[in-house]
Amino acid sequence: MNIIISGANGLLGTHSIAQLVARHQVHAIVHTAPEAPVAGVTYHVLDLSQAWSARMLPVSVDAVIHLAQSSRFREFPDQALDVFGVNVASTARLLDYARTAGARHFVLASSGGVYGAGNEAFKENAQIPHHGQLGYYLGSKLCGEVLAQNYSSLMNVTVLRFFFMYGRGQKRSMLVPRLIDNIMSGQPITLQGPDGIKINPIHVSDAVAALEHCLALEGSHTFNVAGAEVLSLRDIAGIIGKAVGRDPIFNIENIESRNLIANIDALSESLIAPKISFARGILELIP
Repeated sequence: MNIIISGANGLLGTHSIAQLVARHQVHAIVHTAPEAPVAGVTYHVLDLSQAWSARMLPVSVDAVIHLAQSSRFREFPDQALDVFGVNVASTARLLDYARTAGARHFVLASSGGVYGAGNEAFKENAQIPHHGQLGYYLGSKLCGEVLAQNYSSLMNVTVLRFFFMYGRGQKRSMLVPRLIDNIMSGQPITLQGPDGIKINPIHVSDAVAALEHCLALEGSHTFNVAGAEVLSLRDIAGIIGKAVGRDPIFNIENIESRNLIANIDALSESLIAPKISFARGILELIP
């Protein structure tokens, strides 16, 4: 299969192309050329935050996997146009490219954050909060979903809502690596309420397996992509502390926590059952 993957320098992108290149012809869209390119992958350097032309991409393709997201998502409103360019405008351009290039599959990476927060595990058909409550970044991800779903009569469209992915090579500013670094350095972990937020993080290798299985699906789908273990922030810190040999320090705020837990029944039935435990997965992130 001839596949194009955007965001190929990101966590999910780097792990995905390393796996997919063994079985597919892979074209990787990157913002900058990688220092250590993956053998067999064809790289296309594009700035998705700006206007770009599909003429720089292959004439025909079987699948488009759009993983790219703006790295400036924390900088609203100053970098709002960068976020829009990557998360919305480039989604529209890649959808049009997929149509004209004859793609049968379009896979879009979205975020579990579009559900907001709550005490129950979110199913894929859960009501989405009022768009004004999502914030600019999550609103842009939801816009991308809406655009993609309009192409469901033209190709197989799959939306993947990822929940707290982690794994080797992840930026240290992201949740799990940041918690590891703080616990190792003796920095306190702030909990809202006695145990903090509950989540079910997923290891990147399980996320890659789910992604590849999308290429065999017919029809259009939306899946939560999350792990099998529901863990509080206290649980997560305790697992990390055991792995690094240091007891975590907690700063407890008298605030009721709201959880972000994915129901993964659809994921397990149609794609994959997550296999990597959190205790095992974090070992590759410990310096």
